[in-house]
Amino acid sequence: MRRWMAAPLVLLMGVAFWAVAQLGYDDTPFLPGSKWRVHDSKRPQPPVITPGKNFGDPPSDAIVLFDGKDLSKWRSVFGGPARWRVENGYMEVVPGTGDIQTVDELGDCQLHIEWSVPPDVKGSGQGRGNSGVFLMGRYEIQVLDSFKNLTYADGMAGAIYGQYPPLVNPCRPPGEWQTYDIIWIAPRFDAKGTLIRPGYLTLIFNGVVVHYHTPVLGSTVHRALARYQPHPPRDRCGCKITVTVCASATFGIAR
Repeated sequence: MRRWMAAPLVLLMGVAFWAVAQLGYDDTPFLPGSKWRVHDSKRPQPPVITPGKNFGDPPSDAIVLFDGKDLSKWRSVFGGPARWRVENGYMEVVPGTGDIQTVDELGDCQLHIEWSVPPDVKGSGQGRGNSGVFLMGRYEIQVLDSFKNLTYADGMAGAIYGQYPPLVNPCRPPGEWQTYDIIWIAPRFDAKGTLIRPGYLTLIFNGVVVHYHTPVLGSTVHRALARYQPHPPRDRCGCKITVTVCASATFGIAR
């Protein structure tokens, strides 16, 4: 019985080593619409990166937009340096200083954001920690205290503002940190400025998928229909504060 079990074990190991050495095949069918064959031996390997050591840490190829120390990757939308406060590893808005935006111009990306609204509850509806993340300075994902706080559905936390509510409301209580993990595919325009592909957004809010490859309708507006305006494939991302009771946040981005 032991001899019968040993033979197939040796055979399987031999097949495995042979497959690794060959690195694929040159006689398999071509994949539809592709220049590559199934298991193509000539297909390029993906680049190797080092993942973050702990959950939420940036991978080795990330552009870190905020390291908990300074706002060198940000500037005021009015020009000049960003004037938000940095303390205890996070940044916090200073009332009256206005919105901030990234120094780098960004396009298709994976974006990790951590934000929190003040623990002391003040106001209601849109008046509770109202803020926003503006992809490319145009397409807003709403930031709001939506824990036991009703407002219009397409204006709550996790909404693509004025367009789509989140699939569910996973908002934590005020004072606790919330996370957005965003996968953004920017819209494309032809040489004449005609839209040839809308922007698509996937959002994971506190570990829960609330948008999946959702086609964005256009630039964010209030009480009106969103429409696209031609723009380059890369632009600056912004964090907008619309009231003085607002969010603290840390930002990181991976290409």
